[in-house]
Amino acid sequence: MLFRKRFYFSFFLFFHVLSFFAQDNGKVVPLKKIINNIEHQHNVSFNYTENIIFAVQLNPPKKALSLDQKLQYLARKTNLSFENIGNKFINIYKKDNPSKMICGYVFSATDKQTIENANITFLNKTQIQTDSHGYFKFEKEDAAIFLISHIGFISKRIVADNYNSKNCLEITLEPEITELEEIKANAILASGIAKNKDGSFEIKPKKFGILPGLIEPDALQAMQQIPGVNSLDESVASINVRGGTHDQNLFLWNGIRMFQTGHFFGLISVFNPNLAHTISIYKNGSSAFFGESVSSVVAISSTADTTEKNSFSAGINMINADVYAQYNISKKGSIEISARKSITDFVETPTYKQYFNKVFQNTTITDFSFNHNVNYQSDKKFGFHDATLKYIQKIGRKDQLVLDLITIKDNLEVFQSATVYNINKTANNVLHQQNYGGNLLWKRNWNSLNTTKINIYNSSYALLANQQITMGNQIVLQENKVHNNGINLENSHIINSKSSFNEGYQFNEISIANLEQISNPDFYVKDREVLRTHALILEGKYNDTLSRIYFKAGTRINYIEKFKKYIVEPRIQFLYGISKSLNLEMLGELKSQNTQQIIDLQKDYFGIEKRRWIISNNTTIPIQRSKQLSLNLFYTKNDWLVDIENFYKKVTGITTSSQGFQNQLEFVRTTGDYEVLGTEILVQKKINHFLTWLSYTYNKNNYHFSNYSYPSFPNNYELTHTISWAGIYEKNNFKIALGVKWSSGRPKTSLDDSLIDPSNPVLIYKKPNETNLKVFSQINLSSTYKWETTNGVQFKVGISILNILNRKNAISESYRINSLTNSIEKVETFSLQRTPNVSFRVSL
Repeated sequence: MLFRKRFYFSFFLFFHVLSFFAQDNGKVVPLKKIINNIEHQHNVSFNYTENIIFAVQLNPPKKALSLDQKLQYLARKTNLSFENIGNKFINIYKKDNPSKMICGYVFSATDKQTIENANITFLNKTQIQTDSHGYFKFEKEDAAIFLISHIGFISKRIVADNYNSKNCLEITLEPEITELEEIKANAILASGIAKNKDGSFEIKPKKFGILPGLIEPDALQAMQQIPGVNSLDESVASINVRGGTHDQNLFLWNGIRMFQTGHFFGLISVFNPNLAHTISIYKNGSSAFFGESVSSVVAISSTADTTEKNSFSAGINMINADVYAQYNISKKGSIEISARKSITDFVETPTYKQYFNKVFQNTTITDFSFNHNVNYQSDKKFGFHDATLKYIQKIGRKDQLVLDLITIKDNLEVFQSATVYNINKTANNVLHQQNYGGNLLWKRNWNSLNTTKINIYNSSYALLANQQITMGNQIVLQENKVHNNGINLENSHIINSKSSFNEGYQFNEISIANLEQISNPDFYVKDREVLRTHALILEGKYNDTLSRIYFKAGTRINYIEKFKKYIVEPRIQFLYGISKSLNLEMLGELKSQNTQQIIDLQKDYFGIEKRRWIISNNTTIPIQRSKQLSLNLFYTKNDWLVDIENFYKKVTGITTSSQGFQNQLEFVRTTGDYEVLGTEILVQKKINHFLTWLSYTYNKNNYHFSNYSYPSFPNNYELTHTISWAGIYEKNNFKIALGVKWSSGRPKTSLDDSLIDPSNPVLIYKKPNETNLKVFSQINLSSTYKWETTNGVQFKVGISILNILNRKNAISESYRINSLTNSIEKVETFSLQRTPNVSFRVSL
C-alpha cells in the first residue's frame, strides 16, 4: 500500500515537472491569437503583414513569462524576428530577408503621439499610409527616398539609403501653423501693438513700448490711441467706439464679463497693466463667439502662450502700488497673482490732487443775475484696490485646467458743506463700487487637429450710493447689483492646412436688481429682472497664404427664453492681398445686446453720473441691435504704413436715458437709434529708432427719435474731426514719446435767451446739440528708462506729463435752476489740468 502511494506520487511529480519545462506541450493555436493575447496582457501593439503569420501555428507561451521571454520563445519557434520598441510597439518580419524591409513610426513633434493615416509617397507616385499606431513598412527595393505628409503638419523628405533594418525609423512631423499672423508691420502706433488679418488690434503689454502720456501698458488707455476710439471725458469708464456708449462695449477678462472697468471713477483702468499677456480689440467683424455688445469687443487674456519662468515684480507710482508674481509649482502647474492698491490712504500726491479735482471739481456755476460763484468744501476719504489669481494645471499630454479669479473695489466717503446766502448745507456721502469674477476653463487637445474648450464663469457687480443731507433731514440710498454666470463650449477642427471650422454653445444668465430709497418724504422702489439666453455658434475660416486670401465667416443664433425670441447674428471677415504691400479688407457684423446703462439723477452726488445697469424688457427698453460694414486699405512698404478705413454703423433700440442727456431730453423717455458714417486714416513711418504717426478720424453721427419733436439731431458722442500725432524714440533701454491730441468740440445745447424771463426763470432750449463746445487740444509727454544689474535684477523708472501746456478744455456744459437764488446757472466741467506722474519698478 505504501509502495503504491509512493508510485502515484512520483508519477504525478514527474509529469508535472515535465510539463513545466516543456512549453510547447499542449494544443497548437494560430500565431495571430497568441499575439492578441500578448497585446491585452502586456498593453503592447504588434505590427506585421498578414501573409507572414497567416499559416503559423504553435503552442502558446506560458502567461507567467515576461514579455521579452515570450518574444524569444516565439522567435525560436517561428523563424520570425520580433523587434521590441520601448515595450510599446513590436514589429514582426521574416528572419531570412530583414535587409529588404524599411519600417518606421511617425510622431507629432508637439505631443509625441503617433500619427494615423500619414501618407508615405514614393518617387513613382505610389502611396501607403501609417496604421492606427503610426506604423509603416515597405520593401527597401521599392524606394530609398520617400515623402511623409499629413494634414496639419509640414511634409518631410526621408532618405533611407543607409538605413539599418534592425531598428525602425522614428520620424517626427512639425505642425503647420495656421494661426493668425501679424500683418507685415512690426509695430502699429507703438512696439507691442499689431493688427491681425481679422481686423483686430492686438496689444502685448510685455512687449509694449511707449505712448504719449503713458508710462505703463494700460490696455484701456492705450486703445484710445487707435483711430475711432475716444473718451470724451478722458475716462476709461466712458470709452466711445465709433459713436457708441461705453456700456455698448464688451469687456472680457479671461472670459469673465466685467461691468466695472475704471478705478477713481474712470481715470485708471481696473486691469493691472503688468499682468495681461494679450489684449485683442475688435471695432468690427468680431468672432461669432462674442455676444452681448453692439459696439466693440475688448478681450483680455492673462494666459501666456508658453510656459514662463518664475518671476516677481513690484512697482509704485503717484497713485498706486502693486506686486506681481508667477511661480511654477511643478513641470505642469503654475500660479500667478497680482495685487494693486491706491496710496491715497498715506499721501496725497500732485497726481492724486489733479485726478480728484477732475472728478469732483468745484463745478464753476455762473449765476446769470449776480455772476456769483458757489464753491463747495469737503473732507474726503478715497481708496481702491484690485487683485487677481490664476492657477494652471496640465493633466497628462492632452488636458489643461485654468482657474482665474479677480476682485475690484472702490470706496469713497465725503463730508460736504456749502454756504449759500448764509444758509449752511451739509451732506455725508458714501459710494462703494465693486466687481468680483471667476472662470474655470478645461481644454483638451484630442489630437493635432481637434481641440475642445469648456469654461464656467461668474461675474458679480455692485454699486452702493448713500447720501445724507442734514438740511431737510433726508437720506437717499441707491443700489445696483448685477449677477452674471454661464457656460461656454467650443470645438475647433483643422480640416487642412488652409481651412478650419469651429462650433460651440453658450448659456448665459444675468440678474440685475435696482433699489432706490428716500426718506422725508418716504419713497421706496426695488425691482429685479432675470434674463437667460442660449446661443449656437458656427464659424469657418479659410486662409490661403499663396493666393493671399483670408476669409472667415460665422453666425451666432441667440434664443432669449423670456421673450421666446430668436436673433441671428452673421459675422464676416475678408482680406485680399492685392500685392505683397497692399491689402484690401472688408468687415461686417450684426450684433445684439440685452443690457444697458441708464443715468438717473445725474446732477446729484457731486455731479457724478450714477450709471445703473438694467435689462431689456423688449418694449420700453428694447433689445439693442447693430449692423456695421467697413472697407479698409492697408499698405506697408519700406517702413511706411498707411491704413484707410471707411465704415457705416447703425444701432437701434437705444433709450434717451442711456445717452447722458443734460438738456430738454434729460427727463424724456423714448427710444430710437443712431447712425454713423465715418473715415479713419493712419499714416506711420519708422526711421531707425524713431517712429512717428498721424491719425485722422471723421464721423457724422446722428440720433433718430421718431416720436420726439426733433426727430434727428447730432449724437452726444459725435466728434466730427479728431487728429492725433505722436513721435516716439526707442533705443536700447531708453524710450520717449511726445504726442498731440486735437478734436472739434462735442455737441451742446444752448438756451434760448430771448424767451427766458429773469423774474421767473424756466429752462427753454434751442434745438438739441445744434452748437459745439470749443476745440479740445492737449500735448502729452512720457519717458522710461530701464537697466539691469549683474545678478539679473531689472529696474525701470518712468515719468509722464499730461496736458503740458495746462490748457483748460471744456468737456461738458449744461444748465440748471438754483432753487436758493431762483436763477439759471451754467455748469461747466473741464479736462485734466497739467498732471505729472512718476513710476518705479523692480523685477526679478
